[in-house]
Amino acid sequence: MDTSKVDLFLMTNAKYFESYQIPAIKNMIQDLDDDKFIVLQTLNLKDPTVALILSLLNIVAPFSFDRFFIGDIGLGIIKLLTCGGLFIWIIVDWFIIMERTRQVNYEKLQQALMYNA
Repeated sequence: MDTSKVDLFLMTNAKYFESYQIPAIKNMIQDLDDDKFIVLQTLNLKDPTVALILSLLNIVAPFSFDRFFIGDIGLGIIKLLTCGGLFIWIIVDWFIIMERTRQVNYEKLQQALMYNA
């Protein structure tokens, strides 16, 4: 793939991934054909900042919006039924939800690249 397209993708989407994942993403994308770039642009990546805001909203209403937002439906239901693990889980999620969101985005990118490779 053209280097400018790779750089464009990384510049616009770097906030959705951990910094240590960027070199691996760059290597995966460079090996793709140019026509696969559209697949990368259509990925529905979740914003870690939005996940953090949803996690902070759990103070007001413990509905585990953050876990449902990133696709952890099972954990979201458990968190909902236990009132956020007696609010301990809510506090823990304030610190880990952004990293978990970036990990989910990376897994989604890997699946899209393996499916379309």
